[in-house]
Amino acid sequence: MSQPNPPSGPNNGQPNLQLQGGAAIVAPVSAFPGGVPGNALIVLPLSKPTDELSDAIKKGPVAIEVDRMWELLGFNGPAVQVQDADGRPIAIGLEDLLGGLEKHWQEDAEDLNRARLYAQELMKYERFENAEKVLAKIVAKGGTGEDWLALGVTQIRQEKWDKAEGTLKGAQNLLPDNPFPALHLAKANFGKGNQAEGRSLIEKAISIAPNSVDAWAFLFTEVQKKDGDEAAERAVVELANREANAKTAAPFIAVQGIYAGAEDRRDKALEWAKKAVERNDGDPLALICLSALYGQNGDLDKVIELLSRHEAKMANDVRLAHNYFEALFQKRQLDRVTKLLNALAGSQNREVKQFAIERSRMVAQYLQQQQQQLAGAQRRA
Repeated sequence: MSQPNPPSGPNNGQPNLQLQGGAAIVAPVSAFPGGVPGNALIVLPLSKPTDELSDAIKKGPVAIEVDRMWELLGFNGPAVQVQDADGRPIAIGLEDLLGGLEKHWQEDAEDLNRARLYAQELMKYERFENAEKVLAKIVAKGGTGEDWLALGVTQIRQEKWDKAEGTLKGAQNLLPDNPFPALHLAKANFGKGNQAEGRSLIEKAISIAPNSVDAWAFLFTEVQKKDGDEAAERAVVELANREANAKTAAPFIAVQGIYAGAEDRRDKALEWAKKAVERNDGDPLALICLSALYGQNGDLDKVIELLSRHEAKMANDVRLAHNYFEALFQKRQLDRVTKLLNALAGSQNREVKQFAIERSRMVAQYLQQQQQQLAGAQRRA
């Protein structure tokens, strides 16, 4: 399957067709005697394709839209990715996935984990009405605080403010140390027009978890919608400077994240990212954000200067390791790259260890290519 525009072929009289949206060529491998194109994806039907598709590809490549291709392959609904029993990614029709999960649950309706898995996928694909029904049954059978919270979220997404408020108060009682029931309760109150109570609940969430970037971001965006950027910044700084929050970088990380999403506000994002590191340079997320913004600006020397003091943290955070490695490698500081990767290879963190192995191979390949180019230049000389 190659995208987006098929080349001319025996059954395609117009070269370079200008197709709208996603499109693909569906053809047997034999249709590409010169080899499968580099931008191709291989689609292997796990069940018998429709007769219409089988007849079409016997005649040669067929240009069709992606959704139509899935339909011809017998998919029920749009294609979504899941994993098979061996952890390999496969595509399946959304309706088939949800139908299978529902059937799996109904085979043992007392198994709450089966119900949770079904509800989780319903929420993922925004089937909130059905998810609410499933979660309500879980809660009725003695669900956890997380189940109450998920039920409240489905009700908020349907703007059932009163129901959501009651449900989320239940979640709050069961999860006293979790900031998210309070945050979602704030949404329910904003939905009902209770602005003061909503603001109070955001601040309660922050008091529960001062390091919650989500809570600080919610505070900023709610004030921003009503009173603009400056008022939102003042609200965040005022609360961040209270004694209980004086050591957390989360408020500054939250604001930089909001500004970083708009290209014309990257300078403001950089200012807030610097404040986050000044507040707590031991916070890996603060370092990740600032180094990423330096990298976007092409200031690799600043990335190296910032992160060189925090190499020990990289053994447990692959994002820090990635940013530091990229800056060193692009500056061709290969001795430091080698030292870094050797240190990371001994990490107990599986993700970091795998990163070190993969990057070591890449560096070895790069050095080999450099040697080959040098040898070729010497032969020509």
